[in-house]
Amino acid sequence: MPPVSTTDILIVGAGPAGLYGAYCAGFRGLRTTVVDALPQPGGQVGALYPEKEIRDVAGIPGVRGRELIDGLRTQAAQFGPEYLLGEQARSLSYDGERPQVTLASGRVVDAGAVVLTAGIGTFTPRPLPAGEEFLGRGLSYFVPDPAAHADHDVLVVGGGDSAVDWALTLRPLAKSVTLVHRRERFRAHAAGVTAVEECGARILTGAEVEALHGTDTVEEAHIRVGGALEIVKVDSVVAALGFVGNLGPLADWGLALRRRSVLVDTRMRTNLERVYAAGDITEYDGKVRLMSVGFGEVATAVNNAAVALDPGLSLFPGHSTETV
Repeated sequence: MPPVSTTDILIVGAGPAGLYGAYCAGFRGLRTTVVDALPQPGGQVGALYPEKEIRDVAGIPGVRGRELIDGLRTQAAQFGPEYLLGEQARSLSYDGERPQVTLASGRVVDAGAVVLTAGIGTFTPRPLPAGEEFLGRGLSYFVPDPAAHADHDVLVVGGGDSAVDWALTLRPLAKSVTLVHRRERFRAHAAGVTAVEECGARILTGAEVEALHGTDTVEEAHIRVGGALEIVKVDSVVAALGFVGNLGPLADWGLALRRRSVLVDTRMRTNLERVYAAGDITEYDGKVRLMSVGFGEVATAVNNAAVALDPGLSLFPGHSTETV
């Protein structure tokens, strides 16, 4: 027989929303288990953007991803959640009303309720069409350690917020930063684009990287700007072209989906009994994908789950200041 763990709330996904959900569940006195396929907590923020400055958390003008994750873990730790890391949630079944989730190792987690905070699921970077052979030899898709680019001529490719953020992060460290976007207009926030313009980085719009060249590592980029070919000396290339999410085994649970997102109601309930969802994995009319929104959603999910487990409870958990 596979090992069986019993818990009140099983949170699938140890990113920011999942970690805050562990705090919310613990605050209500619920035993909480957090499972994640990654070997460490933090989700996409911890794995891909540990040094990126995050600015959409209320009351915090800016915080590094690593510091935010550390703070969320410390906040949840006072209630002692159980972490099952490096474990993928595979299948869902029921024992009466209780959902049972089988993990890749064969372990079964028997829970009062499940809260899905799996973000975009398994994330795969969109490849740079030119120069893929330099991956790991100067080409990368994220920046776990900005210091690795110190004194480099850096080429950042992309037009979204990540590309703009990396250009801003690397400019004080790098010898030079060139930001290339194939369109004339950026998808990134206008304030970020203005900051890049003012920080001394070079911006090329309507431009595409045709090829990367070098011996052992990348040494130059061939960039088509309009009808002209420009050769730019580079020591490293950061392709911030976004990621493709994959729900993986969750897609086979029978969840109601809209594209790759899980549909929820105003209580963050999915169509499956005692299965809730919060954060980037969810979809509903008017959805805004911000981390701050995810925090509110997971608080809503956990507190509604608490009432589902014990209808005698109040939906309102009380103010955290009242416990001091």
